Amino acid sequence: MCGMASAESTQASVHEREPVRPTKEDEVAAAGSELIGGPLGRRALLGSSWWTPVRVIALVAIGMFALGLVQKAPCYDGDWFFGASSQYTHACYSDIPHLYQGRGFADGLVPYFDRLPGDMQYLEYPVLTGVFMEVASWLTPGSGTIQYQEQWYWMVNAGMLMVCAAVIVVCVTRTHARRPWDGLLVALAPAAALTATINWDLLAVALTAAAMLMWSRGRSLAFGVLLGLATAAKLYPFLLLGPLMVLCWRAGRWREFGTALGGAIVAWVVVNGPVMLFAFEGWSKFYTFSQERGVDFGSFWLIMAQNSDDPLSTDTVNTLATLLMLVCCAAVAALALIAPRRPRFAQLAFLIVAAFILTNKVYSPQYVLWLVPLAALARPKWRDFLIWQACEVAYFLGIWLYLAYTTSGDAHKGLPTDGYHWAIGLHLLGTLYLCVMVVRDIFMPDRDPVRRSGDDDPSGGVLDGAEDVFVLGPAARPRKHVADAQFDGPPVEWGKPGPTGGSL
Repeated sequence: MCGMASAESTQASVHEREPVRPTKEDEVAAAGSELIGGPLGRRALLGSSWWTPVRVIALVAIGMFALGLVQKAPCYDGDWFFGASSQYTHACYSDIPHLYQGRGFADGLVPYFDRLPGDMQYLEYPVLTGVFMEVASWLTPGSGTIQYQEQWYWMVNAGMLMVCAAVIVVCVTRTHARRPWDGLLVALAPAAALTATINWDLLAVALTAAAMLMWSRGRSLAFGVLLGLATAAKLYPFLLLGPLMVLCWRAGRWREFGTALGGAIVAWVVVNGPVMLFAFEGWSKFYTFSQERGVDFGSFWLIMAQNSDDPLSTDTVNTLATLLMLVCCAAVAALALIAPRRPRFAQLAFLIVAAFILTNKVYSPQYVLWLVPLAALARPKWRDFLIWQACEVAYFLGIWLYLAYTTSGDAHKGLPTDGYHWAIGLHLLGTLYLCVMVVRDIFMPDRDPVRRSGDDDPSGGVLDGAEDVFVLGPAARPRKHVADAQFDGPPVEWGKPGPTGGSL
């Protein structure tokens, strides 16, 4: 009998470790698989080939990145250099070649230390991004025409950013160990391919994805260090510390959160400290520029400003946007504490970054890169992901056509202001739609694709399967939704109080 029990336990353990096949649980993935021969069969030899999911997804991501480079070809061949409007009509604009000379790299100026001759006195990017830009300038030939140098600078940056893109998909693929194929959502995201080389955001996204992977493996110090580095490259990654704090509060995992927070602070200070000490004015330019910058592209604030005879001042918008973001933070914190089961880390990470994007006074098209890995982890459902991506692609085209309209003089080739407002609306609605689906999954875990496959919080690290210590409201009591009856799959265990109690 003992032998039989042991055998059954071993079989169950093996079954639990079996990877989830999206083609068996996602109708859109199943339909898409017909292009390559249909869903994976039960007799397929999994793990016996060089073509592991990680390698396949990484190659797909590199292929999509290459397609994004091809999409920029008209600009590379001349639109960046001849005529302001053509780079918009071909939707191939990039900041990278323009800032090679505009931010002093062509003249060998040192970022943050050397004053720039134009209106922008210092480089307006965080320190680690500035280092990335400087390293790319070292690899760019200093001879030839300025057009030749700018073309080289873009290509060097593209190569470095491609490495970042590969890191992102590998990290996402490995974060949810039983769901490696969810990484295809990131690899095939059309908006990511279109925006990957507009700016340097992929650096921060790669560091954030690596941090998420480390947290999922229970390595809280490595998570903190990587998140601190990501924040030194772009501001948004520090937002992930808020949801993580509330989740650790609910699970009583304060030591791990403290380790992560300490690692993030130390890593950020190590990168920023020397520049802050010896070139404070240049270092602070990113922060002062962000504060002084007026209402800009992509935000609902722009729609309000362009439809008002007396638009709000920049200071007023800063205050209102900050208040809106604080309200969203409070809502996410409340959601984490009252949900029937503790939300997954990736779900709250997606919601908090999406809230920042929705309330901010500017939305550049490459900001979609911030959300793509988080969306794949938070809501790995192809239908919803593609709906959101379609809205983002529409916005990508909308902003360039709008700029073509405003820069083409009396010809007015492109999208007028009203049309651009519709493009902004699509971006906002698409992001809100995905947020609503994530919130629904949090309140009804049986609808969450990750939890329906038998996992709790695979990106949660020490939070995965942990008992609740502090819960608000009726979250500790078992609940059942009438709608759950129409779904197949294993039941989801709801949150329950830990040994110290704490439910209210």
